[in-house]
Amino acid sequence: MSLCDFGMPYVRAITPYQPGKPITQLAREMGLPVERIVKLASNENPLGMSPKARAALEQALNSLERYPDDFELKHALAQHTGLGMERIVLGNGSNDVLDILARVFLAPGRSAVFSQHAFAVYPLATLSAGGEPIAVPAKDFGHDLEAMCAAIRPDTRVVWLANPNNPTGTFLPYPQLKAFLQRVPQDVVVVLDEAYNEYIPPAERVDTAAWLADFPNLVLTRTFSKIYGLAGLRIGYALASAEVADLMNRVRQPFNCNNLALAAAVAALDDHAFVAQSYALNRAGMEQIVATLKRFGLSHIPSHGNFVTFKAGDAATVNRKLLEQGVIVRPIGGYGMPEWLRVTIGREGENTRFAEALERAL
Repeated sequence: MSLCDFGMPYVRAITPYQPGKPITQLAREMGLPVERIVKLASNENPLGMSPKARAALEQALNSLERYPDDFELKHALAQHTGLGMERIVLGNGSNDVLDILARVFLAPGRSAVFSQHAFAVYPLATLSAGGEPIAVPAKDFGHDLEAMCAAIRPDTRVVWLANPNNPTGTFLPYPQLKAFLQRVPQDVVVVLDEAYNEYIPPAERVDTAAWLADFPNLVLTRTFSKIYGLAGLRIGYALASAEVADLMNRVRQPFNCNNLALAAAVAALDDHAFVAQSYALNRAGMEQIVATLKRFGLSHIPSHGNFVTFKAGDAATVNRKLLEQGVIVRPIGGYGMPEWLRVTIGREGENTRFAEALERAL
């Protein structure tokens, strides 16, 4: 037997996460100039980071010899959410807090429920803790809450939900979501992943943080990687009951968020003008991308995020032809959707590049 044969069986069963192809990787593979490549694969903010965040990051360069102090970000988030600091858990991206939750509540002999076509990290986090993943068939590419509720077993400890959902962009109306929470047993943690929360129209958005008072088994996870434009710094957070947050902090790695990320996140949270600009750009870009897909007769899933998933038919071939032209989108065959591709909303010029490349790829 080899050394790796002694690794835990549930770890050996994991298929590693496949991120969107980096620009530099495509440049190496295709011999293309970096400046000619458009990446619309990873749902990043095409405007980059906010000016306030950039200034804060530059200032933080002067203190990198010191270990991080996360007080300021927790304090800012407490003011932003109306919750006490003891209910906030910071992570190295929201992926980190998802993994922390799995380590707290899952183990061999326990299960977690999530939807088909849901974020790939849910089964990964479940398996990495030794839990059994239970994938519930999707309904109209989104969550079937009735079926998910029925799938909960006595050994189920976690339900993973994303709203809006990635990679399909579907959205659960808040009344349906709240009714689901009322039916889930209190000894099952419901993790509501709100990575794309800021792309929901403000008039339609509900303060789900207020729900924590009624549902102590609810955990919200959010990120600075999307509308705040800090994907490369890796910073996210969870909102939970003080008791759950305490358990999470017991297994959270020391200093899991670095000085640069903490400083930039505090500033980004306060840059309301940049968030509004990013939201407006996304709305306009969404119309542009959807018009392109309709022009080519391609069906798409109406999206509430900063991306659109569309049916490309022979998606592998279409994706290859896009890459050859320097346009990176996201294949989602690993999500059980081999005929579909996901495209991030970019700037107007980037969306135009995508449209031109797509026409040649079809």
